Amino acid sequence: MSDNPTEYNGPKRIFSGMQPTGQLHLGNYLGALKNWVALQDEGSFECFYCVVDMHAITMPHDPKALPGAVRAAAAAYIAAGVDPAKSALFAQSAVPEHAELAWIFNCVARMGWAERMTQFKDKAGKDKERASVGLFTYPVLMAADILVYKATHVPVGDDQKQHLELCRDVAARFNRDYGDGEMIFPITEPVIQGPGARIMSLRDGLSKMSKSDVSDNSRINLHDDADTIAKKIRKAKTDPEPLPDTMEALNARPEATNLVGIYAALTGRTKADVLAEFAGQGFGVFKPALADVAVEYLAPISDEFRRLVADQAEIDRILTDGAERARTVAAPVLKQAKQVIGYWS
Repeated sequence: MSDNPTEYNGPKRIFSGMQPTGQLHLGNYLGALKNWVALQDEGSFECFYCVVDMHAITMPHDPKALPGAVRAAAAAYIAAGVDPAKSALFAQSAVPEHAELAWIFNCVARMGWAERMTQFKDKAGKDKERASVGLFTYPVLMAADILVYKATHVPVGDDQKQHLELCRDVAARFNRDYGDGEMIFPITEPVIQGPGARIMSLRDGLSKMSKSDVSDNSRINLHDDADTIAKKIRKAKTDPEPLPDTMEALNARPEATNLVGIYAALTGRTKADVLAEFAGQGFGVFKPALADVAVEYLAPISDEFRRLVADQAEIDRILTDGAERARTVAAPVLKQAKQVIGYWS
């Protein structure tokens, strides 16, 4: 970017996180967690994976349930393959540097930037005057989450691209205003999700699979057992026609597209390959095949999730260790930011 003082030459780091609201599901796994694990195992990045409980309180929540929800989210991360020995895994609220840097960034970001964020409009609805200030400044805290580790790359889906643009704007403005020729914060690059990134509801092929959907049958939760997974797939909404033999015909049928996409993502194949195998066959054949694939793939994850959730002491140990590791990186970054903006110390 033209307003960058210099090129950033720091270590390559990944940051990402999810809210501990609702149960993590197949869409979260295929759209995010699977990619996190691949980035971790690739070995090119230092990885920081966070349960973003500070973001969770921007909307009404149950304080008594939140600690358990954080542990459950952490258990899902680990069951999906996030290795606490390779990646720092922690709760956002356990690293106070996030909040301190967010205040600094609140004074760097501009109202117009925040007002353009469509997620605030979607979540606040018609009564935005009653929404929390935290919900409005959510993207600024997200920028702090990323930049407190000087993360160079962030895995993002379509719904977070706008927030990452704001993060990039904050970094560029901070560097220009306070860097004195030094690039203090990197201009974070997106890591675009791969195939299977957008999994839709089992009840509505036009709506994304969601933790907040009132129908549990709309999603496959990472803790669902084999019988539940198979039952949900049998009940998944479809149409009466057999599967087509072309992608063009498939794309006109949202529920069929979703189920074929899930099969493809779980087997590492393309949708076209799946159609080549099942074209002309009805869902009475395809759904049992999909159920078998899903159960085989997800059963080890759900078994490990249930084991971890039952061991609260182990989860707490992992989160505490991860927070300590995260703070060793975040603390000097915050100290540098405080120094260059002129804080007294």
